[in-house]
Amino acid sequence: MPGIAEIALAGAPIAGGALLGMAAGNLKGPDIQGLIVKDMDLLARIPEDQVERRAELQRIINLRIDDLIAAVHKNRELRQLAASYEGNWRDIVVFVCAVLFTIVWWNVDHGRTNWLVMFIVLIVLSVVAFVYAVRGIVRGVRRLLRARHRAAHGQ
Repeated sequence: MPGIAEIALAGAPIAGGALLGMAAGNLKGPDIQGLIVKDMDLLARIPEDQVERRAELQRIINLRIDDLIAAVHKNRELRQLAASYEGNWRDIVVFVCAVLFTIVWWNVDHGRTNWLVMFIVLIVLSVVAFVYAVRGIVRGVRRLLRARHRAAHGQ
């Protein structure tokens, strides 16, 4: 059925952009707290006479705890930075992806029945994404200028 294949091909750029957006929101790091708990359980199970092993495992636990504390401090800094940004970095990513998908779609055979409709959708998506990206950048610059102005005037 060529009609279904053309519909699937027309939706591929939009589906790719949606998948990229979903992936960007679901990235997670390792569970350091869970690793510490497991290591402490393992430390409790190692016999007291294995002093070297216990000491080495305790050193590893201490390193992980230090990493966890450092990560909390870094997370706090990143949250403060993210809270100060009124736009969203995903706006810029969506804009870049929309432009790239538009360029790819331009190179598809123009004789396809769905080519023009999909090209128009991609152009509209690119323009909307551009507006959101610029809006976020302008807000960030304004906030930076206000902060510098306040700092210069001792407020």
